[in-house]
Amino acid sequence: MPRHVLATVALFVALVLLTAFGFSMISLHFRLPVVEEILLSMQQQETRKTRDYITNNLELMATRLGELQGRMLQLDSLGERVSSLAGVKSSRKAVNPDGKPGQGGPFLPEPMSATELQQEIERLAVVLDQRTDELAYMEFKLLEKRVEQRLMPTTLPVKNAILGSAFGYRNDPFAGLRSRHDGLDFSAPTGTPVSAAADGVVLAAVFHPEYGNMIDIDHGDGLSSRYAHLATMTVVESKIVRRGEKIGTVGSTGRSTGPHLHFEVQMLGVPQNPATFLKRGEAFAHSSRR
Repeated sequence: MPRHVLATVALFVALVLLTAFGFSMISLHFRLPVVEEILLSMQQQETRKTRDYITNNLELMATRLGELQGRMLQLDSLGERVSSLAGVKSSRKAVNPDGKPGQGGPFLPEPMSATELQQEIERLAVVLDQRTDELAYMEFKLLEKRVEQRLMPTTLPVKNAILGSAFGYRNDPFAGLRSRHDGLDFSAPTGTPVSAAADGVVLAAVFHPEYGNMIDIDHGDGLSSRYAHLATMTVVESKIVRRGEKIGTVGSTGRSTGPHLHFEVQMLGVPQNPATFLKRGEAFAHSSRR
């Protein structure tokens, strides 16, 4: 092939390549802004998603923090009331214990970071656990107090009775000499119901030469009560009785001048003044004024 033909073909190919390259550059020049816009839009969407995710998390954490703060205020208030009822001194100091002036107003918290929010949530969670433990202890003390109250002979054993001989020394109704009286006498008609002054177990339900028909009830921890001169006994030894449960009726059996109930309270066998226990009940105060 002649050289001038080859040269013409080579020139034509070169022109085609240059033209293609030129069109490519022109196309790339016009398409580049579009690509940039697409990439920028994608970045903005990702940024928006990330920002929304962080914002939502912060809002959730702030809401959780508010809930914990509200629960702690409720627990503090409840704890104060329960501790007062349980007779347990609160571990928290009173308001303004250091003498600083009072402060108040709406709570307008400073914005907190995610880390600060998380730290505050963890701190409040620990405090709430402590408050819960305190309330559990107070609940135990309340239960203990309730059990103790049920085992304390504080219920009047005879209703609508007249208080006769008191605890202490008196002139013996038979001998007329000064003698010790280890209980309280409640005057009431024969057959008047007699109730247990507290929960307990019947130690004895027997006839005694001086006490007549007599019932002894064990209330635990060395505390017991005695009901004497009964006309009838409706319980037997080892029976579990409840506070206010009928155990017999008023009579005049044994060494007695007339129908009445002789009521005693003993601690480890030592007579105690029953009024010390009964004065906690409302009925005794009414009876003592009759």
